[in-house]
Amino acid sequence: MNYYEPGYEVVKRAKALARSTFIKGVASEIGFFGGCFAIDKENILVSGADGVGTKLKIAFMMGKHDTVGIDLVAMNVDDVVACGAKPLFFLDYIGCQKIIPDVIGEILEGIAAGCRQAGCALIGGETAELSDMYIEGEYDLAGFAVGIVKKKKLIDGKKIKIGDKIIGIQSSGLHSNGYTLARKVLMTDAKLSLNEKLNGLEKSLGLELLTPTKIYTKSILSLIKKVDVKGIAHITGGGLPENVARLIKKGMKAEIQKSSWNPKAIFRIIQTYGRVSDGEMYKAFNMGVGMVVAVSGKEADKTIKVLNDLGEKAYLIGEFQKGNQQVEIV
Repeated sequence: MNYYEPGYEVVKRAKALARSTFIKGVASEIGFFGGCFAIDKENILVSGADGVGTKLKIAFMMGKHDTVGIDLVAMNVDDVVACGAKPLFFLDYIGCQKIIPDVIGEILEGIAAGCRQAGCALIGGETAELSDMYIEGEYDLAGFAVGIVKKKKLIDGKKIKIGDKIIGIQSSGLHSNGYTLARKVLMTDAKLSLNEKLNGLEKSLGLELLTPTKIYTKSILSLIKKVDVKGIAHITGGGLPENVARLIKKGMKAEIQKSSWNPKAIFRIIQTYGRVSDGEMYKAFNMGVGMVVAVSGKEADKTIKVLNDLGEKAYLIGEFQKGNQQVEIV
């Protein structure tokens, strides 16, 4: 059994159980980027739930807790906007070994900053002290976001056709995925210090690894007002292969040209120190592309220009072709 099969099995079971609960209004299956629920004939609520993962281990080691809250918001609102929805509000959950007001305060500062970036409101949450669940000084984070989109404006990939183009939007770094592998390679095996300044990095290794996940909400919402965006994929766990695959219909494949952009140095550093294969790198990490949008060929250049004008770095990285629902990175 490979690394990803247990996750697929859980999703399979979740889909069956979730379907048994469906009531009038449910507008999506389990497994897309956001869960959709129609509140009337015109409007759909889009929800997301996620956490930060083992990136938190870096925050513990650095004693720096003011950025992981941004990651928490990003992992949720970027899923919501992948459906074309505007995030409305956010709730957080913090489980910890002991409530330390200064640490919780730093986390909440990051969450509030992320919500401001996303243009949504932080309206509630829960902080739980669970002394026998966590190691001293550690905590876990989970978040929940809800957005809204007009039913006719919902982006679900169904309009994608063979010949449509794939535009990649640059990530800020690792975002919030692949940290178990990154930590093993850099700290456990290579025994690097988080204070080290490695060749190609503009800051220490620790600060590089804590670079917050980019929040694309405002850029994507601006883009879809100007371009007919047919599909959006948030590149998180599973990387480009597993997330772009969510957009592919039967009889199609996505071909991505990895030479069409240059990942930041941190990806090269991990691959070099760990002698990690290309296949594993592209499944564990976003490899420099945090969000993907699918548009028609005639709108590809316009899409790139609009995104660049919004302050993003966007590239034409591939297209949809005839195939068997696979993602090929060539």
